Amino acid sequence: MKTPTYVAVTIALTAAAALSGCGSDGDSGGGGRKITFIQGVKGDEFYISMACGAQQKAKELGVKLDVTGADKWDASLQTPVVNAVAAKGPDAVLIAPTDTQALRQPEQQLKSRGAKVIEVDTKLDDGSIRETSISSDNERGGMLAAQTLANLLQDRGTVAAISVKPGISTTDARVKGFEAEIKKHPGITYLGVQYNDDDPAKAASIVTSTIASHRDLAGVFAANVFSGEGAATGIEQAGKAGQVKLVAFDATPKQVEALRKGSIQGLIAQKPFDIGSQGVEQAVNALDKKPVPKSISTDLVAVTKENVDQPDVSKYLYKGAC
Repeated sequence: MKTPTYVAVTIALTAAAALSGCGSDGDSGGGGRKITFIQGVKGDEFYISMACGAQQKAKELGVKLDVTGADKWDASLQTPVVNAVAAKGPDAVLIAPTDTQALRQPEQQLKSRGAKVIEVDTKLDDGSIRETSISSDNERGGMLAAQTLANLLQDRGTVAAISVKPGISTTDARVKGFEAEIKKHPGITYLGVQYNDDDPAKAASIVTSTIASHRDLAGVFAANVFSGEGAATGIEQAGKAGQVKLVAFDATPKQVEALRKGSIQGLIAQKPFDIGSQGVEQAVNALDKKPVPKSISTDLVAVTKENVDQPDVSKYLYKGAC
């Protein structure tokens, strides 16, 4: 089993390779309009896949695309990135804001400098700045995770949830959906949600501690990539792989590998490639003064060991590089 430090280094190297392949140096397409994609965090294959979709659409439409982002999921780290982008004066910006409120002023600065703002994956509470938001139906995804976990447990046992931190639109919605659905299963006891600050090592520690304090723990829901990767590590470290069922959001190569070997039993896969592609398309529509919907939802699917290789499911799996 790889250590968290090794995993972090591997992810960082993968991200660097992926971004160079996705035109992060601004080498795509012809001149003219410039669009910047500000990722929620570097090193997350969800955002790497999104960058791949954005890059493909940018080439198709002949616009220049830059990709940037902070090294951690942290509003205080993303804010200077947004400010630096605003100073360059792009025509449009795709952004995954890392807090529902803290990024309001930085996004407003983008808009005041003339950029069309497209929120992808996450969004602000204030919808007045963005042209549109494009994301999965995260609440429905949380409900799908609860249904998947309940089926795995045959509607009985004790379960817990693990997420990043409060104040993130996507993961908050996933936990909300999970909690609403799990209440419909009276044979299941829900312990509540704990937060890991998007740190796989912290997620692993939380899960091992929960297993130690609740010997009857039967299942865990992890609300994002690093929560899921850390939870899988924690379950393995506790010697409970396959016994404590894990359903996690997203479908990175590492998560899919864990699914195949039995450390994870279910994945709720999104379509980040499509989110990135539609983000660029809607940015260009906004610049062309064409109609832009206020919100766009993309699909999700529950991935299990039994269906992971089916073509209609495998197309949802994320990429480590373009």
